[in-house]
Amino acid sequence: MDRRVRRALTSYALLLPSLVGVGVFLALPVVVVAWLSLHSWDLLGPMAFAGLRNWRAVLGDREFGHSLVVTLALTGIVVPVQTVLGFAAAALLARRRGGSALRVVYALPWMCAPVAVGVVWQWLFAPTGGAIDALLGRHIEWLTDPALALPSVAAVSIWANVGYVALFFVAGIRAIPRELLDAGALDGATGWRRIRWLILPLLRPTMFFVLVTGVLTAFQTFDTVYALTKGGPGDRTEVVAMRIFSEAFVAARPGRAAVMAIVVCVVMVAITLVQHRYFRNRTTYEY
Repeated sequence: MDRRVRRALTSYALLLPSLVGVGVFLALPVVVVAWLSLHSWDLLGPMAFAGLRNWRAVLGDREFGHSLVVTLALTGIVVPVQTVLGFAAAALLARRRGGSALRVVYALPWMCAPVAVGVVWQWLFAPTGGAIDALLGRHIEWLTDPALALPSVAAVSIWANVGYVALFFVAGIRAIPRELLDAGALDGATGWRRIRWLILPLLRPTMFFVLVTGVLTAFQTFDTVYALTKGGPGDRTEVVAMRIFSEAFVAARPGRAAVMAIVVCVVMVAITLVQHRYFRNRTTYEY
């Protein structure tokens, strides 16, 4: 057997465990969801081929459209704020020597179970006996006021994720060669100018990663919303993940839920491609 062929076969043999994992846990579920979107099923009886009936029902469903808008609004609040706060925290951490303990503290909220975080914050937001209202000395319906429910949920998501974002920015800042920072200082790049014209441009690979993962995480928010508001008041916090869950397991229409999942996937891929297109010609991976 030719040496090149042997090397190729050896390489594929070494990759086989990973390929099996990707196929079983990624490719196969996608195929199953696509197949399920073309069938009608109530989780108990036999399946029936539905053609495009599920697609027409979902694409004309105003409630699903509303859940997409709510999810986009939540993403629009969470991602920019957690990115800015994460960078600010990283700038402070990167200047401290031996800040390992602080980095652990910052990451603890992200490491906690989202349902547990939601339960704790539900108590903090409680209008009767809640810690926040007690500190403010006012009675505020944080989770039942239609105008405050979504910002309150967004605040909890930001609190949980800002430490995770900060860790990546700390790593990015510390990877910047000291020589570049010193050269910038000699040219007068200090304070805000140093951040604006030197650090931020060199952090674009990290920024791209943080923004992409932030959007994907925000679009998949479920546990925190379920623990805090269960989609209420009314449907003001019914994010798309909750809508899919209700459609699949409450209304017992997994075919329509599969269509919703595919639509959400397409939206997330589109947003990611837009972000990639923006950063593609503005990012330097080698200093």
